[in-house]
Amino acid sequence: MHSTHLWICRSRRVLGLLAAVLSTSHHHLDAADSALPKTGLAIAGERFTINGQPAFLLGFSYFSALGAPEDFIRQDLDDFQRRGFNWLRVWATWRTSDFDLSAFDPAGQVREPFFAKLKWLVAECDRRGLVVDVTLARSKPAAAASAAGRLSGFAAHQRAIESLVPALKTYQNWYLDLANERDVRDDRFVPPAELKKLSEQIRQLDPHRLVTASTGGHDLTPQDLREASFDIGLDFVSPHRPRDRESPAQTETKTRSALAAMKDLRRSVPILYQEPFRRGYGSWEPSSADFFADLRGAFLGGSAGWCFHNGNRRSARESKTGHSARSFDLRHSRLMDQLDAEELHFINSATKAVAHHP
Repeated sequence: MHSTHLWICRSRRVLGLLAAVLSTSHHHLDAADSALPKTGLAIAGERFTINGQPAFLLGFSYFSALGAPEDFIRQDLDDFQRRGFNWLRVWATWRTSDFDLSAFDPAGQVREPFFAKLKWLVAECDRRGLVVDVTLARSKPAAAASAAGRLSGFAAHQRAIESLVPALKTYQNWYLDLANERDVRDDRFVPPAELKKLSEQIRQLDPHRLVTASTGGHDLTPQDLREASFDIGLDFVSPHRPRDRESPAQTETKTRSALAAMKDLRRSVPILYQEPFRRGYGSWEPSSADFFADLRGAFLGGSAGWCFHNGNRRSARESKTGHSARSFDLRHSRLMDQLDAEELHFINSATKAVAHHP
């Protein structure tokens, strides 16, 4: 009897230990599964795919997200996702009028807590099925003393990439805009030869990372497209079109022309309208109908994506009224609470513009 009782006790202990091991193993499997990337951005011809399915990227400017409270970000992401938006653009080098929110200093060294915030944001968007545009911006080395919010020269650019790409390599839901408006002939200018070296550096660190480098203020010529695809080796183009009242009516035609030019070059890549016109920029104040027409033209013309651009009021008088910075400063108020009636009207109906025709 004693031996039988001892055997039963030992058996219960073994079963208890086994249950504990299985429970722990299951917990670790769940944790590992939750850590796996959920969202994969890729390219198929002139289109993007998300998790293997064709997707038109409908996005919004969210430039200063690295300075926004996490609560603001979660609420904004909830609101935009409910309206059908599936990507956002955040700058890893950004300065508001009075505060540097950059993940890198002008020398390309990591700055905390903003670098950690960028990693958190990409992970949060990955979990939600959102794509993230991570943008870098340059200045000339001679401007280093006043270059907060920008990378000062080529060496700094390389240094930032050395930290950024490996840190986010796990996630496939983001791409890199190597240099904002890289062909504008001021401090932003980055020569094609440097962009080629930087893109090659990225390929060595992460062969599958998608890379672009945006152009500013003009439509793309065949020479622009040849330079992007062959001289630099970009995965897709991201033009910033002219910002005037004629622009919305031109977008479909300009898109078709660029796609036709790429066919002549025998290399077609997606066209992403990453930073169109916005309210508060100049004398022309676009309406919700203008936003809708521009998005519709981009979609019908065959582009792969379009961004609802927003930012501060350039007029000093208007800037003092509050609720005018929009994505340029998200520290004190989330984006949805800063949009005006025209912008809200547009984003509430934006997905109608990308509905497929029979």
